[in-house]
Amino acid sequence: MITRFISDLHLEESRPDITDAFLTFLEDRAMGIDALYILGDFFEAWIGDDEQTPLQNRVAQGLRAVSESGTELYLMHGNRDFLIGEAFCQRIGATLLPDPTVVDLYGTPTLLMHGDSLCTADVEYQKFRASMRNEQWQKMFLQRPLADRQMVARQLREISMAKNQGKQESIMDVTPEEVVREMESHGVQRLIHGHTHRPAIHVLEANGEPAWRIVLGDWDTHAWWLDVPANQEPELRKKPL
Repeated sequence: MITRFISDLHLEESRPDITDAFLTFLEDRAMGIDALYILGDFFEAWIGDDEQTPLQNRVAQGLRAVSESGTELYLMHGNRDFLIGEAFCQRIGATLLPDPTVVDLYGTPTLLMHGDSLCTADVEYQKFRASMRNEQWQKMFLQRPLADRQMVARQLREISMAKNQGKQESIMDVTPEEVVREMESHGVQRLIHGHTHRPAIHVLEANGEPAWRIVLGDWDTHAWWLDVPANQEPELRKKPL
């Protein structure tokens, strides 16, 4: 019995090595397990379920095979792919989870998040995040022609990259007090998230007891995943791409 977690693959046409590594991961480590959770920034950009590129179709086919093997498949939005909708999830046989979500992992309540909402020191980003998650804005954006949405996505990506280059590293990491606040508000001792690209297992204190924050790694030079076996400690694992 085992559940696996991944995030921050940032799948895109310019990185076929990541796509190939992911599809191999599905074949070798996702078929017939209890569950696979993808905690956001699965794609580098997502402008609507009606866009179906060759890359998206390959990935969808691979994920559908996983869900058909008996593996429960779960997706959570990230800051890059927050427009993934129910149509895509139905296509691959996945459940779309709200951020945050608490799940029971073999008897241990565990808080799942993408992680960007924990970076409260980045005030400018949090304002941008709030506007992008506005349902009315999303509805209007998805009604625009596909070509327009592709152009806007490119512009937003360029703006984001330019702004991040000038920010201190500490600003783009999680705020420790926010981590504790979220864990205590949900009554959990374990949190799993991605977003920061800083894979590690941190020990802290929440609810007056020892707690653990597990950060998933991004897929750039390595494939990163988290193994959570029944009755064993979670283990972060990696493999060169």
